[in-house]
Amino acid sequence: MRRVCSLKAKQLVSLSIIFIAIPLLLIVGATLLKDNKYNIISMIVVLLACVPFFLQFERRKPHAREIMIIAVMSAISVAGRVAFAWVPAFKPVTAITAITGFKMGPEAGFLTGAVSAIASNMLFGQGPWTPFQMFTWGIIGYIAGWLGKTSLMETKIGLILYGIIAGVLFSFIMDIWTVMSYDGAFSWTRYLQAAGTALPFTIAYAVSNVVFLLLLTKPIGEKLERIQIKYGLIGNKVKESAR
Repeated sequence: MRRVCSLKAKQLVSLSIIFIAIPLLLIVGATLLKDNKYNIISMIVVLLACVPFFLQFERRKPHAREIMIIAVMSAISVAGRVAFAWVPAFKPVTAITAITGFKMGPEAGFLTGAVSAIASNMLFGQGPWTPFQMFTWGIIGYIAGWLGKTSLMETKIGLILYGIIAGVLFSFIMDIWTVMSYDGAFSWTRYLQAAGTALPFTIAYAVSNVVFLLLLTKPIGEKLERIQIKYGLIGNKVKESAR
């Protein structure tokens, strides 16, 4: 009973950080600080993203290999974004982040998305958009982690639907920053205009997500599962088999 209460408390803390603390931090950065402190905001987002990940570990400290998986998946994500830099809005970042979430859990998915954004922007250029990209890719990985606990993401239809939804979600959240970047205020009129203007890119995001998910989920997912089983690491499949 005590352990169940402890797990619920940790989940509550994780949800509060991801869906309350980080969004509030982004709003403060875009309005009160007028996007002038985006480097500091980005680092705080990374630190906050680490908290839910480390809260996964019940009664033990995480091993270096567990943290290394997140680093490797983030590096693959960055390399993929660089490799497809010549194709606008066609990147594997969302797919890699989602696959990490599917196999390693929501918290790992969020951390991978956040780290991938700030790391790849060292090459593509840091700016006030970086914290929003970190949050957006993080949310995509977090949602993927919860969906990974079901059998839906083991089907092509599930991957296609998720790829489309993730593409739309990424564009819609980033459009919030686009609107607020003008004067620090939000306007539904400008938001709808921004969403309409970004429609071709939104479609490209969705298509790229579907393509990369269909191509990469099985090979990368199988490798992650083997690593989890071999070393007894935290992940959706491992946790389910241990019940």
